[in-house]
Order: sequence, then C-alpha cells, then structure tokens
Amino acid sequence: MKIQNKLFLVFFGFSLLLVTMLVLLMQWSIGKGMISYVNTKEVEALKPVTALLANEYNKENNWLSMQGENGKFIRLIKEQLKGSEFSPKRRMPPPERRSMKWNTNDRKQSDRPEGRGHRAPPHQPEIESFYALLDINGNTVVGRYLDDQEYTQTKIETKGEIIGYLAISKRNQLTKGYEIDFIEKQQNYLWIIALIAMILVTLVTLPLARHLVGPIKLISRSMHQLTQGDYKQSVQLKRQDELGQMARDYNELALTLAENDSARKRWLANISHELRTPVAILRGELEAMLDNIRPLTKDNIASAHDEVKHLQRLIDDLNLLTSADIGGMRYRKQQENLAQILSSEEDKYRSYLASSGIKLNLNIPHQDVDVYVDKTRLYQLFENIINNCIKYSSSTQLNISLSVEQINNTPSVILTFADNGIGVEDVHLEHLFEHLYRVDASRNRKTGGAGLGLSICRLIVNAHQGEITAEHSPTGGLSIIVKLPLSLT
Repeated sequence: MKIQNKLFLVFFGFSLLLVTMLVLLMQWSIGKGMISYVNTKEVEALKPVTALLANEYNKENNWLSMQGENGKFIRLIKEQLKGSEFSPKRRMPPPERRSMKWNTNDRKQSDRPEGRGHRAPPHQPEIESFYALLDINGNTVVGRYLDDQEYTQTKIETKGEIIGYLAISKRNQLTKGYEIDFIEKQQNYLWIIALIAMILVTLVTLPLARHLVGPIKLISRSMHQLTQGDYKQSVQLKRQDELGQMARDYNELALTLAENDSARKRWLANISHELRTPVAILRGELEAMLDNIRPLTKDNIASAHDEVKHLQRLIDDLNLLTSADIGGMRYRKQQENLAQILSSEEDKYRSYLASSGIKLNLNIPHQDVDVYVDKTRLYQLFENIINNCIKYSSSTQLNISLSVEQINNTPSVILTFADNGIGVEDVHLEHLFEHLYRVDASRNRKTGGAGLGLSICRLIVNAHQGEITAEHSPTGGLSIIVKLPLSLT
C-alpha cells in the first residue's frame, strides 16, 4: 500500500474513532444530565408538600396521624404534581413487585374511583415513581421505600428542627415527556455533526496526505535516477520543514557525486595520459635502436633510462597517494619548533631557488613556534611547494612568512608561500590540490611533473590536522597558505 493511502487511512480511521467516542460520550453525558435535571426539578416541585406534612406533624407533635394513611399521603403528592410533567402515570407493576401493593384497607371510601362500590382489584397498577415519608431516624412512616431504589431525601422542618424527610425515588431513565424528545433530537444532531466532521476530515486529510507524500515521491524518483548514474538530478522544494531540508541535502549529495564522478574520470584520464607519454617515448626509443634507426649508444640508452626514471617517479607518487588514502603513510610526530626548522633549511632553499632565478624572502618571528609534527614530512611539504613555484609560477621572488593567529578561538600557525609569478585563474584555485590536476590543459611535459606534488601536500597537512588553501598573492602571483594547530605546552 502506498504511503499516501496509509496516511489517509490512519488519519481518517483515528478521526472516525475519536468522533464516534466523542458522540457517544456526549450522548451519555446529555442523558445523565437530563435525568439529574428532571430529578432535581421533581424535588423542587414537591417542596410545598413538606410544609403540608409539617402541619400534619404539628397536630399531635408526631407522625401518628400519617401512619397507615397511604391514600392521604399519595393524594398530597398527586395534588401537588397535578398538571405537571411529573403527574403520576399508572402502569402495571412487574411480576416481582406485584406483591408490593399500596395498603388500601385504611383508604377512605372517597378515595375509590367514582361509580364503583367495590374495592380495587388485587393487581391494581402502581405509579411510576415511589414516594415515602421518613421520620427523623429514617424509618418509613408511610409510602413506599424500597431497598433497590435510590431516593432523594428532602428535609421536613418545623420551628427550625428537622422532624422527618420526604423521600422521592430517583429516575434512572426517561421514558416520556419533552426530555426524551430533546435527547433524541440532540442525539440526531450529534450524529449529523459527526458526519459533517468526518466529511471535513476527509477534505483535509486527502490534501494533507498529498502535501506530505508529494515531496517524498519527487525525492524518491530523483534518488532512483541517482542510482542509475544520473547525477544532474535536482529537487526544487520551497519548504522550510524537514522535507525541504531533505531536498537540500539531496541536492548537495547529487552535486558531490557529480563532482566526484568528474574527478574520477579526470583522474583516470590524467593517469592514462601520464603513463602513456613516458611509455610511448621509451618504446619509440627502444624500437628505433632495435631497428637500427638510432645507434645503440650510451647516450641513447641514458635517454631511455631517463624516461624509465620519470615513469618510476610517477608510479612512486601514485603509490604514495594511494597509500595515504588508505592510511598507509606513516608519521613520527614530536614537538618541533617550526621557526627553527625553516631557519635551518633557509640556505638550502635560497640556493635552490637562486638557480632558477628566484629570490627568497623569509619572514620568521624570533619566538618559538611549537607544533606537533613529523619533521621529515614537513620537509617534503616545503620542497613540493617550492618545486611547484619553480616549475609553474614563472616568478622572480618567493616570500615565505610565518605567524601565529587565533582561528575560531584556537591558536594556529599560518605559513604562507607567496610568489609574484603569473598566478592562476579563479576557476583553478579550488582544484589545485586534486590528484593529477594541472592548470596547463595540454599537460606539456616541459613544465615538469605530473601534478601530484600539491596533492601530496594536502595529504601531509590533513594528517597534521591542518588546512592548506590557494589564493591570489598580494604580489600578483599565487599564495599557498598552510594552517597548522599550535602546540600548547
């Protein structure tokens, strides 16, 4: 089942259950409230009877005048309720209660129905509600007080004293009257309201399910295209929720995969080019000597040997990069003074650069700049950067400066190699440290190496938890900036 259908069924089913429970609860509450209201109203209607009963008590200061006078007691009740919705309705008693008859032996002749000269039949119907007069101790004086009935007791007072109670049976359900009509109408209205609510839930749930599932479908389709190697897919969702964040992350993933795929293809193309060139030259020279086109002399063999060395250096560099990628490069780090390391190598670097017509300017602070590094790898880092300057910059001077700065509240060492050469365009700056990347698209072998020097530099700096970047130099050329964490002792 699709997610959209699942969401709709979950929302709709939960709403249906909730609305049904609310309707049933409201119906029960209305019924209970109406029964309580009717019982209270009946008690209020019979309050005047308590005054009449108090007068009867005052005649002899006891309830002897009311004992056995069931007819008289009932007549007081009936006269008070006459014309109201509580007027006693006659009904045949259930079989188990037919033995509980009113005591009619003491009933006066006037209490019998008119036109009849005989007593009421044995199965005289009884009234719907039950009433009783209780003395101060709760004993029944007259009326019906059944154990299986729940009663409301109204105090009967005279001269500020309680002399008894008028007990009125509570109704547990409504059978007739406008209250039943009211409840039935309310129940019908509630079900109509529930139906309208479910229609509204449907109208809201369907668009909501589409709203939630639509972006997921779009991302899913794009993800499928991504698995097929189409990295140019992008999801445009103008949302500020988690789905919008997912779409943005997907676009970043697609862009990263596209860049990695492009770098992989460029890496393979560059490797094949770098390997093919020395192999082709070597093969040509050997075939020329075998075919006696070129004489088998020591100079010709030396030329072939140079190509073999060039090929060996390329293979060594590739092996070094691969080893670094899988964590194979070993580092023996210890506390070193970076300023002292640069000072100790100043003469060597100055002579090396001077042979290429480049002047070295070294700006090193007199204070100790302690770093936790592998000194041998640092020498390799510096030599690669300087070789890059000699081979590609066409500069006349190289400025090396060392400083300590706070970067993100962390003290760091900033080592800058800035030349005044031809520099590079902005498009090349972020790619200079990629494997086999060269600004010279023709990959002219006269310019030197295979473009692995700066890649090795990045691996060395990363292994020291540092960062290496390339920027335009203030003197017009290229600046290689190395940031290393300062060692706190």
